Amino acid sequence: MRIYFDHNATTPLAPEVAALVAATMVEQFGNPSSVHHYGQQAKAVLDDARASVAVLLNAEPSEVVFTSGGTEADNFALRGVAEALEPTGRRHLVASAIEHEAVLVTLKALARRGWRTTLLPVDASGIVDPAALDAALADDTALVSVMHANNEIGTIQPIAALARLAHGRGALFHTDAVQSVAKVPVDCRALGVDLLSLSAHKFNGPKGAGALWIKRGTRITATLTGGKHERARRAGTENVPAIAGLGAAARLAAAKLPAEAARVASLRDRLEAAVLQAVPGTLVNGALDPRVPNTTNISVEHVEAESLLIALDLEGIAVSTGSACSSGTLEPSHVLRAMGLSAHRTQNSIRISLGAGNTDAQVDYLLEKLPRVVEKLRSLTRVGAYKR
Repeated sequence: MRIYFDHNATTPLAPEVAALVAATMVEQFGNPSSVHHYGQQAKAVLDDARASVAVLLNAEPSEVVFTSGGTEADNFALRGVAEALEPTGRRHLVASAIEHEAVLVTLKALARRGWRTTLLPVDASGIVDPAALDAALADDTALVSVMHANNEIGTIQPIAALARLAHGRGALFHTDAVQSVAKVPVDCRALGVDLLSLSAHKFNGPKGAGALWIKRGTRITATLTGGKHERARRAGTENVPAIAGLGAAARLAAAKLPAEAARVASLRDRLEAAVLQAVPGTLVNGALDPRVPNTTNISVEHVEAESLLIALDLEGIAVSTGSACSSGTLEPSHVLRAMGLSAHRTQNSIRISLGAGNTDAQVDYLLEKLPRVVEKLRSLTRVGAYKR
């Protein structure tokens, strides 16, 4: 048996999305910038996808710019706003300490070029305190970037309150919603943000397609230059088949919310409660609410996370130790470190993230195998008789 509990890393392609991507590759092969029949067929595919993404976000289609994924969308937001507002003297950028590397590494790159940067702290809840942002804002703050939902612990940030504070000081606000879109309702108008990033492969769409929503009137400079694609905001011939898949995934997500969110939350809550009951020395990392419905991050005392991941994989169960973009490193999670957890706890935590294909039977299988695996690993380090 093989069970996939790593949907925050990527999701399996929905069958109807895969069929549309394949058909588009063959049937709508034209360049969407061409004026002839074949080009206009491809452009119609982009228009349909753009409209579908807009519906999912409560946005206008003209505000949706297609990208290659979440990382490019984050880069576009940060670099584009920084460059656009540089002449105004606003050279201060703010983000939370638990952002995805796409934001944190981009901030470091901008800092090397002279921008001043501030990282907002979080406590053990993993949630940004609006008071911390209020204290960090300055007259020269250009942009605040705080993710909607964290990719490792699933906590949802108070984006609307944070955006109001940023706007009160004349700054723009970007949210990386890669981990929240299609898991919970995401309304860009209600959130009050100026820019929002998403990625298709996080909600059963194809890799290589994402979007940056840019509120009409927002000052931003194109970072990928060339032709006048995407209303001169992102140069380069669009990846029509992947974008078609993004549109199809957006339509599926809009149709299944909120019923699917409730189903997955029920599975996650049952799994989480049973693990805490059956395995001594386990704790959930981060606030239990608000969270996206599919994610739990659990520390298992006296068990190294990498060893637990490998042991579970041998049982046919795929989980994660955190962000897939940081896999292969020996560094503890920057998210858990920022939350103030002990060095040991940051290295013995696993992330379990559920999705559309998961069932009660699969959860039962994990609950059968996990206690035995943990007991075996502890016995190897002479703590097999560990008690609460």
